[in-house]
Amino acid sequence: MEKIFELTSIDAGYNGKLLLQDVHLPVYKEDFLGIIGPNGSGKTTLLRIILGLLEPLRGSVSFYDKSLQGSRKAIGYLPQFKAVDREFPVTAGNVVLSGLMGQKKLARHFTDSDHGKAHALMDRFGIYHLRDRAVGDLSGGELQRVFLCRALISSPRLLILDEPDTFIDSSFSKNLNDILVELNRDMAIILVSHDIGSILSAVKNIACINGTLHYHSTDEISREILETHNCPVRLLGHGDIPHTVLKKHGEN
Repeated sequence: MEKIFELTSIDAGYNGKLLLQDVHLPVYKEDFLGIIGPNGSGKTTLLRIILGLLEPLRGSVSFYDKSLQGSRKAIGYLPQFKAVDREFPVTAGNVVLSGLMGQKKLARHFTDSDHGKAHALMDRFGIYHLRDRAVGDLSGGELQRVFLCRALISSPRLLILDEPDTFIDSSFSKNLNDILVELNRDMAIILVSHDIGSILSAVKNIACINGTLHYHSTDEISREILETHNCPVRLLGHGDIPHTVLKKHGEN
């Protein structure tokens, strides 16, 4: 598979405190990577490095897809719900358009084409009728769709979703897996969560993080194995055979 970027021997932290140590992580074209770990495990620190918001203390970030380098304009980002200021006086439509700011020169206005692209995305995700609604008046699921449109409007090569399950709207969460599967045909996706079970059927590779990182390439278990063995695994995904087994950390 073709790599789009790779982290090598990364150490990172803040104020003299080391939060990540010796992290190695490849991300591939059309990859769907799940990053899982408990609160305080270093997930946010890892994202900040990928997004170019934090320089590692040691190691390197290598971009093989040059469009991801520099300002990271080709990366779409869906933030955690708690990172969204619902009191800020802005409409849903303007939030979506703000995803193009990285492609605009200072003081350049949005064009009719920009507005058309925003409206088309909002229509695709069933929120066109909310374009003039203040973000503070939206439900969690509606707000999630607004920020997903914002992340996608620049046609990114990589989409990063930071704990999308923090947007409380079960009606949309049921559709999110199908949406991500469709998007993954055109871009790589990284999904960060403390509980990736609900969308594991879409994930292709998994990185477990807790100070350091363990990478797992997920191989499905056949129906024959499940029928002939006592399978003491946790059910982590949906589908006909919803079993995923990861090697113990440290196994080859």
